Amino acid sequence: TLKCWGVNQEGQTGAGNVTAGTFVGDAANEMGDSLPVVDLGGQKVKQVALFFHHTCAILMDDTLKCWGQNNAGQLGYGDIAIRGTGPNEMGASLAAINLGTNRKAKQVAVGESHTCAVLDNNTVKCWGLNDLGQLGYGDTATRGNAANQMGDTLVAIDLGAGRTAKAVTAGFRHSCALLDNNTVKCWGYNQNGQLGQ
Repeated sequence: TLKCWGVNQEGQTGAGNVTAGTFVGDAANEMGDSLPVVDLGGQKVKQVALFFHHTCAILMDDTLKCWGQNNAGQLGYGDIAIRGTGPNEMGASLAAINLGTNRKAKQVAVGESHTCAVLDNNTVKCWGLNDLGQLGYGDTATRGNAANQMGDTLVAIDLGAGRTAKAVTAGFRHSCALLDNNTVKCWGYNQNGQLGQ
């Protein structure tokens, strides 16, 4: 099961409630047995990833759910609606992200305002803010913030001829992938040389 604590102004802890200026877990009586499990519709969690304002989890059935801030479509639901701030936004009401026909999530990474996932076929898809090319599609178009941008419409990132991914990670506005041949490729923001080029 999953428990989250800390800043919660955008619903990123999945508590299903937000009071401006408050935190989850900043008082002694809020931790331990008093800290509720994140309601994911009865599903257990395999992996969790988070950054400043949003959180994603891969469930035991290999589906992916995300909640918190969504100003750039980083949650992957084809809109910009925040999730996790109200009592009817989590649990069974929180849908699995459409990753494509019969596609499941193998690993997820969360950046400042974007999300990347390695799928069950070892391809990588990214969505959310793309102002500095952090999604890896060779452009600066944001994806996931409008209808018909996810699922089969969202193509896999071109990692090179015949190359697949073992893992992906995301930072402030850049992303990196560990490839099947144990090399690493990175893309996006590079003001401080974080892409290693």
